Amino acid sequence: MTSKQRAYLKGLAMNINPIINVGKASLTPEVTEAVNEALEKRELIKIGVLKNCMDDPNEIARVLAERTRSEVVQVIGKKIVLYKQPKKDAKIILP
Repeated sequence: MTSKQRAYLKGLAMNINPIINVGKASLTPEVTEAVNEALEKRELIKIGVLKNCMDDPNEIARVLAERTRSEVVQVIGKKIVLYKQPKKDAKIILP
């Protein structure tokens, strides 16, 4: 992903709210599956890391991207933005 594409996705992500929260149990298989399903439907999602989660948000983002075959767009504080290119019928057209 180029820096121009990443900047475009950051702009789109600015207006969306976190749809999944990672809590005290951190990355459970259920959280990973929920993230994967959300990426299949939406392509671009924002994830919140709650205060009671002791894991590093950067590490959570890296592991989630690896498990869901997606890309980390950005991690700011306790918010993670992930993007997954669909196999067909893309809703988001990258520049």
